[in-house]
Amino acid sequence: MSFKEKIKGIGGNASYEAKARVLREQLEAKIPAGLKLPPAILEDPPLDITRIPETCGLLTVQELAITELDATAVCQKIAAGELTAVEAVTAFGKRAAIAHQLTACLMDFFLDEGIKQAQQLDEYFQKEGKVIGPLHGLPISVKSHYPLKGTVGCGGFLVNMEISTEDCDMTSILRSLGAVFYVKTNQPQSVMHLESKSSYGRVLNPHNTNLTAGGSSGGESALVAMKGSCMGVGTDGGGSIRCPSAHCGIYGIRPSSRTTPTHGNLWYQHGQDGVFASTGPMCRSGRDMRLFLEAVLGANPSLRDPDVLPIPLKVPHLTQKKLRVGIMMHDGVVMPHPPTIRALNLVKEKLEASSEVEVVDYIPYDHDRGYSLIRELYYEDGGATVRRLLEEGGEDMHPLTEWVISPPHVKNHDAAQVWKLRHQRDDYRREYSDHWWSQNVDVIVCPPFQGTASPHDTTKYWSYTAIWNLLDYPGAVFPTGLVADPTVDIYQESPRPMSAADEYNISLYDAAIFKGAPVSLQTVSRRFNDGLVLAAQDVIERILQS
Repeated sequence: MSFKEKIKGIGGNASYEAKARVLREQLEAKIPAGLKLPPAILEDPPLDITRIPETCGLLTVQELAITELDATAVCQKIAAGELTAVEAVTAFGKRAAIAHQLTACLMDFFLDEGIKQAQQLDEYFQKEGKVIGPLHGLPISVKSHYPLKGTVGCGGFLVNMEISTEDCDMTSILRSLGAVFYVKTNQPQSVMHLESKSSYGRVLNPHNTNLTAGGSSGGESALVAMKGSCMGVGTDGGGSIRCPSAHCGIYGIRPSSRTTPTHGNLWYQHGQDGVFASTGPMCRSGRDMRLFLEAVLGANPSLRDPDVLPIPLKVPHLTQKKLRVGIMMHDGVVMPHPPTIRALNLVKEKLEASSEVEVVDYIPYDHDRGYSLIRELYYEDGGATVRRLLEEGGEDMHPLTEWVISPPHVKNHDAAQVWKLRHQRDDYRREYSDHWWSQNVDVIVCPPFQGTASPHDTTKYWSYTAIWNLLDYPGAVFPTGLVADPTVDIYQESPRPMSAADEYNISLYDAAIFKGAPVSLQTVSRRFNDGLVLAAQDVIERILQS
């Protein structure tokens, strides 16, 4: 029975959980019996599950070695004839199957198709002695709302799920560059949470399963952290690449909007352009972010889609003058938790001791107003479309969906009110631009979130990422190498809340709960300075690790 027949056959009066169970069972049936974890592991896993793929006995020594590689190394080895595309996708596919059983990170699994695609690439390489493109043979995982021909796609709700009949622009371009597809990853209901819980289950953080993997690209972040992928593709309209990347200790960049392709993505508010989402990589190294963007932008996506701006990636050589880095310790609204403050203090200390950069304190500009504006821009119909789609699919509303469409930020607008809201947005952008220049910085380093990964169902403040979406400033997230440590990450004195949102954030903090969570930071620059963000991130990370 096909996917659509199974869903249709449940009946309109079936409970949401019954419909969700069908989806989960169908996915579980695609995992080969030889890749199923023993019940003993699944029944009582440790909080940190990142080592289970190495110790479960389901992967060979060679497969474990392959899955330790970043995307750049995989491409290099395939191009040198040291690794085949089949070997690469088999290793990552098997590890992805293991990762899903532990984290619920997938929505579709089609390794057999990936192997067939890889075989064709290997045959081409053997015959021609060259690769077909810069991503030849690279296994790439894809977030569910990117259509990929013949696979499950989802625009955030049961009612807009499909078996895609064609590729979207992004997957089509990646395929033409040599990428190999083998899995689609989980995302939350509405694709508008900074956590990831859907009909396929709740995505868990591999470093501490009591915490979220982030969202909305949480399936990607968990999978990459579990080394079931070395390169994933996410989207970011409020933090959905950067937040999950930060939570799981991997790399991710939100490029300036409309520089990477989004045409054909499954969505439910087409024409709503108060905020543009962006597409970008989630990966294992800083150089992988550059590999992805150079490859995709090098394919000239603006020739396919007139909405894509033909702006090439220019990564500067930072040797002519000192890089001027602003450190933003907080946004003036919510103080980050102690682990993030520790990381900020460390990077500031390291950068100040370096001769390569000049460090200044960056003062944020009215982030509370900016965050209120973007919250209102997300759902200018007051959330009516979300409610309608849930009703049509007989789908229960998740708590974070209810939160994201609730007043006072979300309200219905007539045309004149929409124009007024856009005008307020544009005024704020101009004011912020003037403020940025007054601070005289090239880039800033700031938190990507108000702490490390949060406990499940608690993420209700997005401003550390969403503010940059409102401004359309590119941002890259990178791991600091630190993890939350209950013995040191404690409040030295009772914190005084700066706002109601800060009071809520303080209430969530118990040092023991966050044990082992990766601590990440974010590098940000002005619009279209994506190359500068990559170059600065590389310098900052190198100094931090010295």
